[in-house]
Amino acid sequence: MISSGRFWWMGIAVIACLLPVLSHAEDTPKAAPLMRDFMGINGHFAFKPDLYRPTCGLVRNYHPTIWDLGDDTSLATDFPLARNKVDWSNVYGSWKKTGFRIDACLQFESIKQPAWKNLEADTRAYGEAFAKYFGPTSHDLVESVEIGNEPASYDAATYRKVFENMARGLRAADPKLKIVGACANAETPDKYSKNVAVFQGLEDLYDVLNIHTYSMIEGWPTWRRVWPEHADIPYLKVVTDMIKYRDEHAPGKEIWVTEFGYDAGTKKPGPGDFAGWVSSTETEQAQWIVRSFLMFSSLGIDRAYVYFFNDNDTPMLHGSSGITRNFAPKPSYYAMAHLYKTLGDYRFSRIVKQNKDDLYIFEYVNPDKPKEPIWVLWSPTGTQRTSNASFVPPGVELKAETMPLSADGPVPVVCTQNGETLSVPVSESPTYLWLKLP
Repeated sequence: MISSGRFWWMGIAVIACLLPVLSHAEDTPKAAPLMRDFMGINGHFAFKPDLYRPTCGLVRNYHPTIWDLGDDTSLATDFPLARNKVDWSNVYGSWKKTGFRIDACLQFESIKQPAWKNLEADTRAYGEAFAKYFGPTSHDLVESVEIGNEPASYDAATYRKVFENMARGLRAADPKLKIVGACANAETPDKYSKNVAVFQGLEDLYDVLNIHTYSMIEGWPTWRRVWPEHADIPYLKVVTDMIKYRDEHAPGKEIWVTEFGYDAGTKKPGPGDFAGWVSSTETEQAQWIVRSFLMFSSLGIDRAYVYFFNDNDTPMLHGSSGITRNFAPKPSYYAMAHLYKTLGDYRFSRIVKQNKDDLYIFEYVNPDKPKEPIWVLWSPTGTQRTSNASFVPPGVELKAETMPLSADGPVPVVCTQNGETLSVPVSESPTYLWLKLP
């Protein structure tokens, strides 16, 4: 709902005097991507592109290398057919037809190390064949390739051999194809990530450093996750650590978060390894996915892909992380689609306010309409807290609405004015405020 149509024409100096609670603007990243080029989702063979296209423009596919190579890694591939007869041109073609830009994560991990007939030669040949068929200069189905997802079963030295040889094949066949490393960590890698140092000396063979991060405050037996701004988790720190590493050792490389997300199931776990598993609520999942995208966009990275596209309501770790359940939208689907529709043509501009206990305000700007920014406001908490944010805006408020949790659409927000001060209701579901600057 649009509040009073009065205008507040304020200069920067006046705002600074009347609104000391607002922080100084941070430097805007020079190459901040538009949100339509930033938001992605993890998919797989059963992905339904028409269903998910309203939520984002990027899709990351878990592409099983063993499907292509079968039992003999030395045999030449016959792309677009996999050895198990999957026609990748149909799969990727249907995704691209709906407007998705595709990242293929080549999961070679299911092939045990001793099973390679000639690890160096076979991985290079596979990379070359993949790029030659799917790359931008040939059939233009895939624009980037990840060499491995979480290759935990491969030691660092062997992974480096796989990466180097597969990357050389990819690069030789199609220099336009972006090459992405497997999940890495700049400080304390765990079982599922490699130390980013594994790529040192191979900078000419990759374009992107890759991170997986989950806002988990407890591991086994609960695997409990919390809100993304929580101070006691390394959720965002692993990203800033990688940015620091990149700036020092690999300037110019992109950084992608290719996995983040939240379980949100309705079933109680049974006995076994996941007996103590704790689910987020569906409302929390929606709120925390949207706020994660916002937080990641403010850090200066290039992409973020949510995990996962669909689930079957399985009460276990990662078993209920879909934004759909049995291909029916969950609240997170509607919230993410609204974010994409609202900010798709906008890029992160600056942090207006960032108080960890009270209020975050981020500004997004459409380069074609720089005088009409959108401010996103939310409470960075996890108790379903509500409050009011009062401030003097730099222009006129056009409208405000809170992200939706259903097909009913966004919730109109009634803002109130007291003199030059605007009061906006704020909750843990982000509120979008459209402004018109003088």
